Amino acid sequence: MSTFAVPGAELDVELSDEGGPAVVQLHGLTSSRSRDRVLDLDLGRGLSGTRLLRYDARGHGRSTGRPEPTDYRWRNLADDLLRLLDHWFPGEQVHGVGPSMGTATLLHAAVREPDRFSGLTLLVPPTAWDTRVAKGEDYRAAAQLVEEQGVDAFLEAGRLAPVPPATTGLPDTQPDVPVSLLPALLRGAADSDLPPAEEIARIGTPTTILAWTDDPAHPLSTAEALVGLLPSATLQVAAARSDLDAWPAVLAANVAPH
Repeated sequence: MSTFAVPGAELDVELSDEGGPAVVQLHGLTSSRSRDRVLDLDLGRGLSGTRLLRYDARGHGRSTGRPEPTDYRWRNLADDLLRLLDHWFPGEQVHGVGPSMGTATLLHAAVREPDRFSGLTLLVPPTAWDTRVAKGEDYRAAAQLVEEQGVDAFLEAGRLAPVPPATTGLPDTQPDVPVSLLPALLRGAADSDLPPAEEIARIGTPTTILAWTDDPAHPLSTAEALVGLLPSATLQVAAARSDLDAWPAVLAANVAPH
């Protein structure tokens, strides 16, 4: 493990080097690479014979950050990602994989440097465009809740959210972020959206989208819209836990041609 300096943060980075194609794995909002492992979203656990770069986004996990909401906007997270790739895989194409905020970060990076990516495996895309406005208000209210009533109130509100059938039986986890940074992370997410549709439509990278049902924070409408926009994309939908268990093999199949 090592650290990598970006403006305003030190990113905690881990490279598993078995030779072969370059892969970068991201995680979701308030999560980390270790928490995603518990949530069965560590698809890289099914890979072998690759150079797999995992890292905690700024303010998450073992990475540091500042209480500045703009630092956590998806465009800025894409800056961090591209800096990492320039350092670890200079001049190479990389396969990108990640859920939710990780998906958003990859898309923002791909619209700016589409030739950087050999392929994308995008998990549970978040609310976007028309559905993003209401979700942004939810995040702002959650940030205020943390500030006024503490993190326990935030966690209790989260337990009332619907549980997608594909995640039934997974352990109960807590955000892997410092409480002092949580409001800034939430406000940064509230001020973010996926790139405009016309920019996404120019990403020709082979893409697999993995979504699940019955999750308002990660609606199927976003996944379906992305499949309609991306020139070379397919969609798989998990309706049960057994479907989720198959996702690491999907990533392995996506990476194999490269």
